[in-house]
Amino acid sequence: MFRTAILSIALVGLSTSFVSQAEAAGGEGPKLNDNKILNVSHRGASGYAPEHTIASYELGEEMKGDYIEVDLQMTKDGELIAMHDETLDRTTNGTGLVKDYTLAEIKQLDAGSWFNEKYPEKAKPEYAGLKVPTLEEVIQHFGKDERYYIETKSPDVYPGMEEELLEILEEYNLLGPNAPSSKVLIQSFSPESLKKVHQLNPDVPLVQLISYKKPATITDEQINEYKKYAVGLGMSYTKIDQDYVQKVRSHGLLIHPYTVNEKEDMQRLLEWGVTGMFTNYPDRLREVIKSHN
Repeated sequence: MFRTAILSIALVGLSTSFVSQAEAAGGEGPKLNDNKILNVSHRGASGYAPEHTIASYELGEEMKGDYIEVDLQMTKDGELIAMHDETLDRTTNGTGLVKDYTLAEIKQLDAGSWFNEKYPEKAKPEYAGLKVPTLEEVIQHFGKDERYYIETKSPDVYPGMEEELLEILEEYNLLGPNAPSSKVLIQSFSPESLKKVHQLNPDVPLVQLISYKKPATITDEQINEYKKYAVGLGMSYTKIDQDYVQKVRSHGLLIHPYTVNEKEDMQRLLEWGVTGMFTNYPDRLREVIKSHN
Protein backbone atom coordinates (compact mmCIF):
# COMPACT_ATOMS: atom_id res chain seq x y z
CA MET A 1 0.00 0.00 0.00
CA PHE A 2 1.51 3.27 -1.12
CA ARG A 3 0.61 6.53 0.49
CA THR A 4 -0.11 9.48 -1.75
CA ALA A 5 -0.03 12.41 0.64
CA ILE A 6 2.05 15.35 -0.53
CA LEU A 7 5.37 15.36 1.25
CA SER A 8 6.09 18.89 2.35
CA ILE A 9 7.92 18.37 5.59
CA ALA A 10 9.73 20.87 7.77
CA LEU A 11 11.90 19.58 10.58
CA VAL A 12 11.52 21.51 13.82
CA GLY A 13 12.32 21.04 17.49
CA LEU A 14 15.70 19.55 16.76
CA SER A 15 17.22 17.71 19.69
CA THR A 16 20.60 18.47 21.20
CA SER A 17 22.09 15.80 18.96
CA PHE A 18 21.27 17.96 15.96
CA VAL A 19 22.00 21.57 15.14
CA SER A 20 20.34 23.51 12.36
CA GLN A 21 22.60 24.99 9.74
CA ALA A 22 20.68 27.83 8.14
CA GLU A 23 23.26 29.40 5.91
CA ALA A 24 21.72 31.79 3.44
CA ALA A 25 24.21 30.89 0.75
CA GLY A 26 24.22 27.13 1.13
CA GLY A 27 20.73 26.44 2.43
CA GLU A 28 22.00 23.24 4.00
CA GLY A 29 19.81 21.10 6.22
CA PRO A 30 20.54 19.87 9.73
CA LYS A 31 23.92 18.52 10.72
CA LEU A 32 24.74 16.05 13.46
CA ASN A 33 26.74 17.32 16.40
CA ASP A 34 30.25 16.10 15.66
CA ASN A 35 31.12 16.08 19.37
CA LYS A 36 28.81 13.11 19.83
CA ILE A 37 30.31 9.72 18.92
CA LEU A 38 27.44 7.61 17.59
CA ASN A 39 27.10 3.99 18.65
CA VAL A 40 24.90 2.44 15.95
CA SER A 41 23.44 -1.00 16.63
CA HIS A 42 24.06 -2.72 13.28
CA ARG A 43 20.84 -4.56 12.39
CA GLY A 44 20.21 -4.35 16.13
CA ALA A 45 22.64 -6.08 18.48
CA SER A 46 23.08 -8.64 15.73
CA GLY A 47 26.14 -10.23 17.31
CA TYR A 48 23.82 -11.64 19.96
CA ALA A 49 20.41 -12.07 18.32
CA PRO A 50 18.88 -12.63 14.86
CA GLU A 51 19.43 -9.50 12.80
CA HIS A 52 16.54 -7.19 12.00
CA THR A 53 14.15 -8.71 14.53
CA ILE A 54 12.47 -6.95 17.42
CA ALA A 55 14.59 -9.09 19.76
CA SER A 56 17.81 -7.81 18.18
CA TYR A 57 16.62 -4.20 18.26
CA GLU A 58 15.56 -4.52 21.91
CA LEU A 59 18.98 -5.85 22.82
CA GLY A 60 20.64 -2.94 21.01
CA GLU A 61 18.53 -0.57 23.05
CA GLU A 62 19.40 -2.38 26.31
CA MET A 63 23.09 -2.11 25.42
CA LYS A 64 22.68 1.68 25.07
CA GLY A 65 23.16 1.90 21.33
CA ASP A 66 22.37 5.42 20.15
CA TYR A 67 20.59 4.27 17.01
CA ILE A 68 18.84 1.18 15.71
CA GLU A 69 19.85 0.50 12.13
CA VAL A 70 16.96 -0.64 9.94
CA ASP A 71 17.64 -1.91 6.42
CA LEU A 72 14.58 -1.68 4.18
CA GLN A 73 13.22 -3.98 1.51
CA MET A 74 9.75 -3.70 -0.04
CA THR A 75 7.14 -6.45 -0.42
CA LYS A 76 5.05 -7.24 -3.48
CA ASP A 77 2.20 -5.21 -1.98
CA GLY A 78 4.37 -2.19 -1.22
CA GLU A 79 5.10 -2.65 2.50
CA LEU A 80 8.50 -1.71 3.91
CA ILE A 81 10.08 -4.50 5.94
CA ALA A 82 13.28 -4.75 7.96
CA MET A 83 15.64 -7.02 6.03
CA HIS A 84 19.16 -6.69 4.69
CA ASP A 85 19.02 -8.94 1.64
CA GLU A 86 16.83 -8.69 -1.45
CA THR A 87 16.21 -12.41 -0.98
CA LEU A 88 14.59 -14.29 1.89
CA ASP A 89 16.99 -17.23 1.87
CA ARG A 90 19.71 -16.21 4.34
CA THR A 91 17.66 -14.98 7.30
CA THR A 92 14.36 -16.85 6.99
CA ASN A 93 13.12 -20.30 6.05
CA GLY A 94 11.72 -18.83 2.84
CA THR A 95 13.33 -18.58 -0.57
CA GLY A 96 13.27 -16.10 -3.42
CA LEU A 97 13.00 -12.34 -3.80
CA VAL A 98 11.25 -10.16 -1.23
CA LYS A 99 9.52 -8.24 -4.02
CA ASP A 100 7.77 -11.40 -5.20
CA TYR A 101 5.97 -11.99 -1.88
CA THR A 102 3.20 -10.13 -0.08
CA LEU A 103 3.63 -9.04 3.52
CA ALA A 104 1.14 -11.69 4.63
CA GLU A 105 3.25 -14.38 2.99
CA ILE A 106 6.48 -13.08 4.53
CA LYS A 107 4.81 -12.96 7.94
CA GLN A 108 4.45 -16.74 7.76
CA LEU A 109 8.22 -17.19 7.74
CA ASP A 110 10.61 -17.98 10.60
CA ALA A 111 13.22 -15.23 10.88
CA GLY A 112 15.07 -16.53 13.94
CA SER A 113 15.84 -20.24 13.74
CA TRP A 114 18.65 -19.71 11.25
CA PHE A 115 20.56 -17.80 13.95
CA ASN A 116 20.24 -20.67 16.44
CA GLU A 117 21.52 -23.08 13.83
CA LYS A 118 24.43 -20.90 12.73
CA TYR A 119 25.46 -19.77 16.22
CA PRO A 120 24.57 -22.62 18.61
CA GLU A 121 26.62 -21.03 21.40
CA LYS A 122 24.34 -17.96 21.23
CA ALA A 123 21.09 -19.82 20.53
CA LYS A 124 17.97 -19.13 22.57
CA PRO A 125 14.65 -20.99 22.34
CA GLU A 126 12.75 -17.71 22.01
CA TYR A 127 14.58 -16.87 18.78
CA ALA A 128 12.87 -19.72 16.96
CA GLY A 129 9.83 -18.48 15.09
CA LEU A 130 10.60 -14.77 15.25
CA LYS A 131 8.81 -12.78 12.55
CA VAL A 132 10.07 -10.25 10.02
CA PRO A 133 8.95 -6.82 11.28
CA THR A 134 7.67 -4.00 9.12
CA LEU A 135 9.16 -0.54 9.54
CA GLU A 136 5.86 0.56 11.06
CA GLU A 137 5.95 -2.25 13.59
CA VAL A 138 9.48 -1.27 14.63
CA ILE A 139 8.43 2.33 15.13
CA GLN A 140 5.24 1.31 16.94
CA HIS A 141 7.27 -0.90 19.27
CA PHE A 142 10.01 1.59 20.16
CA GLY A 143 8.24 4.90 19.58
CA LYS A 144 9.78 8.34 19.53
CA ASP A 145 12.16 7.59 22.38
CA GLU A 146 14.35 5.56 20.04
CA ARG A 147 16.54 6.84 17.20
CA TYR A 148 16.47 5.22 13.78
CA TYR A 149 19.30 4.96 11.25
CA ILE A 150 17.44 3.76 8.16
CA GLU A 151 18.93 2.47 4.92
CA THR A 152 17.14 2.32 1.58
CA LYS A 153 18.39 -0.98 0.17
CA SER A 154 18.23 -1.61 -3.60
CA PRO A 155 15.96 1.41 -4.18
CA ASP A 156 16.17 0.88 -7.95
CA VAL A 157 14.25 -2.39 -7.40
CA TYR A 158 11.50 -0.68 -5.40
CA PRO A 159 9.91 2.35 -7.10
CA GLY A 160 8.32 4.64 -4.54
CA MET A 161 10.41 3.42 -1.61
CA GLU A 162 11.53 6.92 -0.62
CA GLU A 163 8.01 8.39 -0.70
CA GLU A 164 6.69 5.50 1.38
CA LEU A 165 9.50 5.86 3.91
CA LEU A 166 9.03 9.59 4.40
CA GLU A 167 5.28 9.21 4.64
CA ILE A 168 5.63 6.62 7.43
CA LEU A 169 8.12 8.79 9.32
CA GLU A 170 5.80 11.78 9.03
CA GLU A 171 2.77 9.72 10.07
CA TYR A 172 4.51 8.72 13.31
CA ASN A 173 5.63 12.29 13.98
CA LEU A 174 9.31 11.50 13.53
CA LEU A 175 9.42 14.29 10.97
CA GLY A 176 7.38 17.43 10.54
CA PRO A 177 5.94 20.14 12.75
CA ASN A 178 4.62 17.69 15.39
CA ALA A 179 7.95 15.96 15.92
CA PRO A 180 9.44 16.62 19.37
CA SER A 181 12.93 16.22 17.90
CA SER A 182 14.74 14.72 14.97
CA LYS A 183 15.16 11.01 15.52
CA VAL A 184 16.07 9.79 12.05
CA LEU A 185 19.09 9.45 9.79
CA ILE A 186 18.69 8.00 6.30
CA GLN A 187 21.56 6.32 4.49
CA SER A 188 22.03 4.57 1.16
CA PHE A 189 24.66 3.39 -1.29
CA SER A 190 22.46 4.99 -3.95
CA PRO A 191 23.14 8.70 -4.53
CA GLU A 192 19.94 8.82 -6.57
CA SER A 193 17.88 7.56 -3.63
CA LEU A 194 19.40 10.08 -1.22
CA LYS A 195 19.00 12.93 -3.69
CA LYS A 196 15.35 11.97 -4.08
CA VAL A 197 14.86 12.09 -0.30
CA HIS A 198 16.68 15.42 -0.21
CA GLN A 199 14.41 16.78 -2.91
CA LEU A 200 11.30 15.60 -1.07
CA ASN A 201 12.54 16.85 2.30
CA PRO A 202 15.82 18.81 2.45
CA ASP A 203 15.78 18.82 6.26
CA VAL A 204 16.35 15.08 6.78
CA PRO A 205 20.03 14.34 7.58
CA LEU A 206 21.47 11.92 5.00
CA VAL A 207 24.58 9.74 4.93
CA GLN A 208 26.13 8.55 1.68
CA LEU A 209 27.45 5.00 1.84
CA ILE A 210 30.45 4.24 -0.37
CA SER A 211 31.74 0.83 -1.43
CA TYR A 212 35.48 0.57 -1.98
CA LYS A 213 37.16 -2.43 -3.62
CA LYS A 214 40.63 -1.02 -2.86
CA PRO A 215 42.03 1.17 -0.07
CA ALA A 216 39.78 4.24 0.04
CA THR A 217 40.71 7.53 -1.58
CA ILE A 218 38.51 10.57 -2.03
CA THR A 219 38.94 13.88 -3.85
CA ASP A 220 37.89 17.36 -2.80
CA GLU A 221 35.52 17.38 -5.77
CA GLN A 222 33.83 14.18 -4.62
CA ILE A 223 33.45 15.47 -1.08
CA ASN A 224 31.95 18.73 -2.28
CA GLU A 225 29.46 16.81 -4.42
CA TYR A 226 28.39 14.70 -1.42
CA LYS A 227 28.04 17.82 0.71
CA LYS A 228 25.28 19.08 -1.57
CA TYR A 229 22.86 16.62 0.00
CA ALA A 230 24.61 14.59 2.76
CA VAL A 231 25.87 15.36 6.26
CA GLY A 232 28.19 12.38 6.39
CA LEU A 233 29.77 9.37 4.72
CA GLY A 234 29.92 5.67 5.61
CA MET A 235 32.19 2.93 4.33
CA SER A 236 33.93 -0.26 5.44
CA TYR A 237 36.39 0.50 8.20
CA THR A 238 38.83 -1.94 6.59
CA LYS A 239 39.32 0.35 3.59
CA ILE A 240 40.16 3.64 5.33
CA ASP A 241 43.13 5.16 7.14
CA GLN A 242 43.70 8.20 9.32
CA ASP A 243 44.41 10.49 6.36
CA TYR A 244 41.10 9.56 4.77
CA VAL A 245 39.19 10.20 7.99
CA GLN A 246 40.89 13.55 8.55
CA LYS A 247 40.23 14.67 4.98
CA VAL A 248 36.53 13.91 5.25
CA ARG A 249 36.35 15.63 8.63
CA SER A 250 38.26 18.68 7.43
CA HIS A 251 35.47 19.29 4.92
CA GLY A 252 32.84 19.27 7.66
CA LEU A 253 31.35 15.87 6.92
CA LEU A 254 30.74 13.19 9.53
CA ILE A 255 32.13 9.69 9.04
CA HIS A 256 30.48 6.50 10.30
CA PRO A 257 32.43 3.37 9.24
CA TYR A 258 30.94 -0.13 9.33
CA THR A 259 30.96 -2.88 10.72
CA VAL A 260 33.39 -2.61 13.64
CA ASN A 261 33.26 -5.49 16.12
CA GLU A 262 36.67 -5.68 17.80
CA LYS A 263 37.66 -3.25 20.55
CA GLU A 264 41.15 -2.63 19.10
CA ASP A 265 39.60 -1.50 15.81
CA MET A 266 37.08 0.68 17.62
CA GLN A 267 39.84 2.36 19.62
CA ARG A 268 41.97 2.98 16.53
CA LEU A 269 39.07 4.53 14.61
CA LEU A 270 38.25 6.84 17.51
CA GLU A 271 41.87 7.97 17.57
CA TRP A 272 41.67 8.67 13.86
CA GLY A 273 38.68 10.95 14.45
CA VAL A 274 35.58 9.10 13.26
CA THR A 275 32.29 10.49 14.55
CA GLY A 276 30.57 7.14 15.05
CA MET A 277 30.49 3.57 13.81
CA PHE A 278 28.25 0.59 13.22
CA THR A 279 28.77 -2.50 15.35
CA ASN A 280 27.10 -5.84 15.99
CA TYR A 281 28.21 -5.42 19.62
CA PRO A 282 27.01 -2.03 20.93
CA ASP A 283 27.99 -3.05 24.46
CA ARG A 284 31.64 -3.32 23.39
CA LEU A 285 31.60 0.03 21.60
CA ARG A 286 29.99 1.69 24.61
CA GLU A 287 32.86 0.47 26.80
CA VAL A 288 35.47 1.73 24.33
CA ILE A 289 33.81 5.14 24.00
CA LYS A 290 33.60 5.50 27.79
CA SER A 291 37.30 4.67 28.20
CA HIS A 292 38.21 6.98 25.32
CA ASN A 293 36.48 10.03 26.79
